[in-house]
Amino acid sequence: SSGINAEYGGKLTARERIEVLLDEGSFVEWDQLVEHDCTDWNMDKTHFAGDGVVTGTGTINGKQVFLFSQDFTVFGGSLSAAYASKICKVMDHAEMVGAPLLGLNDSGGARIQEGVASLGGYGDIFLRNVLLSGVVPQISLIMGPCAGGAVYSPAITDFTFMVKGTSHMFITGPDVVRQVTNEDVTQEELGGSGAHCSTSGCAAGACENDVHLLLQTRRLMEFLPSNNKEKAPIRPCDDPHDREIHALDNIVPNSPISPYDIKHIVEFLVDEGDFFEIMPDYAKNIVVGFGRMNGETVGIVGNQPLVAAGCLDINASVKGARFVRFCDSFNIPLIILEDVPGFLPGTQQEHGGIIKHGAKLLYALAEATVPKLTVITRKAYGGAYVVMNSKHIRADVNYAWPSAEIAVMGSKGAVAIICRGDPDLEKREEEYIETFANPFPTAKKGFVDDVIMPRDTRKRLCADLKWLRNKSQKTPWKKHGNIPL
Repeated sequence: SSGINAEYGGKLTARERIEVLLDEGSFVEWDQLVEHDCTDWNMDKTHFAGDGVVTGTGTINGKQVFLFSQDFTVFGGSLSAAYASKICKVMDHAEMVGAPLLGLNDSGGARIQEGVASLGGYGDIFLRNVLLSGVVPQISLIMGPCAGGAVYSPAITDFTFMVKGTSHMFITGPDVVRQVTNEDVTQEELGGSGAHCSTSGCAAGACENDVHLLLQTRRLMEFLPSNNKEKAPIRPCDDPHDREIHALDNIVPNSPISPYDIKHIVEFLVDEGDFFEIMPDYAKNIVVGFGRMNGETVGIVGNQPLVAAGCLDINASVKGARFVRFCDSFNIPLIILEDVPGFLPGTQQEHGGIIKHGAKLLYALAEATVPKLTVITRKAYGGAYVVMNSKHIRADVNYAWPSAEIAVMGSKGAVAIICRGDPDLEKREEEYIETFANPFPTAKKGFVDDVIMPRDTRKRLCADLKWLRNKSQKTPWKKHGNIPL
């Protein structure tokens, strides 16, 4: 294997990747002897046992998973009908027993010599990706090329991760792009991890090399249940559930326009400060990821005041909505940390469809029936207050810190409207701030359940999650809703 490592730029082989990903000695391979049955273009003269993909089952931290690992050294990892049927077999078994599915992608695309049979193979895989969506977690690891129609399998799965420098995803490669649009672009610029982690949002994260990615995947799997019938995993926890966090009492600056890092609050709150962030380089004005509270997995969504003052925009709404729907599918409670001055203004956002895209986050949070808890740390303005898991859209518990400001809009804009023509706008602004720049008017209406000291936040959330574990909420019967896509 060392020769292959040298030849393919330090990448691990298909089997070495499985060895790193799965518990030692747990892998059971299926269909090792399967071969393609293509006779066109002299293909009948070339056969390899397994036909370019390694499939089977094993465990990650003792949890059963099914997986396939594409082998670029056989026909460039290209997909044949036989190869697709191997993948479909493990997908069918993942559904049957309720076990996560992991796809290690490293393939040049369809096997052209097989014609439409290869395309049909992709269709069979895509259908299963759709049918398994929300049934078992599906994770795609892009560990080499993933081009053409092949990209639609990772696109449907829950999380897609890439390797920096050696993995690429695109519908059409640089050569075709050059022919059609005259754009001169490299593989890395067009579909590398940088492009997909920070610009397109097609990937949830990237790692330095194969080994790092595989070990991070093992870490992610520890947060997830095996299927949609299991509750969020709980593991023993040494971090006291009632730990007071005095640092939180001073974390929000006195000035309403001074930023602070929401991730610091997340790390203070969760068990042992262990936070697995999803999409850390995309739409940084919202932070999403997994942590644990008293041993139980939770999904965390927080506005990030460091970026665009924590405003919601198109990309942040889509990122937040997709994460919320994953958590709701797999019974993972949601904790919303809110500091949002509103939706980002401007023609770019309005013409880009912020009305439709912002509604995705509203829809996802309103629809979710898992335990939903909100902590307003500072600003909760306008429609964004409603969207960020307010009482009005079925949140279970809503807290405000004393620093919370809950209002229709900021003081300057509000006073300009309601006191138009008043000679002393400055004084009116002070009055507005006195009225609304605190959580008590909202608490009087019951829209927040309590105003709590920041130091008590972990204690309160852990206690609430305990009684919410048996939450059951009904939605009107429907085939499915029509989320504003």
